[in-house]
Amino acid sequence: MSPVAIVTDSASDLTPELAAATGIRVVPLEVTFGDEHFRAGVDLSTAAFWERMVAPDAPFPTTAAASPGEFQSVFEACFAGGAEAVVCVDVAGSLSATVKSATIARDLLPAREIHVVDSTSASMGEGVLALIGAEMAARGLGAREIADALTERAADLNVFVALDTLEYLRKGGRISGTQATIGGLLSVKPIITIKDGTVDTADRVRTRSKARERVIELLSERPVERLAILYTTSTPDEVAAFRDEVVAGLPGGVDNACVTVQPVGPSVGPHLGPGCLGGVVLYRR
Repeated sequence: MSPVAIVTDSASDLTPELAAATGIRVVPLEVTFGDEHFRAGVDLSTAAFWERMVAPDAPFPTTAAASPGEFQSVFEACFAGGAEAVVCVDVAGSLSATVKSATIARDLLPAREIHVVDSTSASMGEGVLALIGAEMAARGLGAREIADALTERAADLNVFVALDTLEYLRKGGRISGTQATIGGLLSVKPIITIKDGTVDTADRVRTRSKARERVIELLSERPVERLAILYTTSTPDEVAAFRDEVVAGLPGGVDNACVTVQPVGPSVGPHLGPGCLGGVVLYRR
C-alpha cells in the first residue's frame, strides 16, 4: 500500500470497480427521492438510480454533501490501514459544500497530514484528478507534492456535455429559471461546460444529432492528455460510437490507456437528467 491514500467523493463518478482497482476511497454524497434517502454508490447504484430517475411520476431527486463525520471516518480508516497521509480530491466548492465538509474533517484530525484539493470540476473532471493522484501515490510521491500538482492541473480540465433540457439544472439550482425557460422556448439542445468551478452554456443547437457533433468539436479543440466519455441513458452502441469519433478527432491523438468511459452516477445525474452525452478533457501542457 502507498503511504499516501487518495480519497474523493461520489460526485467524481468513479465506478466502484475503478475506485477499487486504483485504491481510491470514495465518500458518498446523499441522494433523496421523496422520503427515501440513499448514499450514492453504497445503497444506490448508478443503474438503480437511473431506473428511479426515468420512472413515471418519480419524485425529483435531490443531492446533499457528505458530512464532515463521513469524511473523518474515511480519513481515519485510511490511517488505520497504514497510510501516512491523505490527499482528498473533491467536487468544486462553488457547486457543493463537500469541500467544506472535507476541510472540517481535516481540521478535526490536526495531528494527521491531510490535504484537501478543490477539483474546480465535477463528475470525471474530479475523477481524472483523483486517478492522477493515485498514480502519483503509487510512484512514491509525497502528499504535499501530489496535492500541489493536482491543484495546478485542475486548470487544465474542461467538461462538455450535451443535455436534452436545462430543466434538471434549474431544478437542482445550478442555473436560473430564466435561463432554463429561454432554452425551452427556443427548443434547443444546450451544451454546458464546467470550467474553473462554473457551470455555463457553451452552445445551443437545434437537434440532438447537431448537439452530438458540436460536443465532439468542443472536445477536440485542443490536444488532450486524458479523455473521459460521460453518458447518462445512452445505449452502449451509442456511447462506443461517440467515443470512437471523439478519439479519432483529437489533434495529436491520445493514448488509449488514458481514455475511460464512465456513466454519470447518482450524485451528478439529478442535475443533468437522462439523454446526456459528453466528456471531460485534461488538456496537454
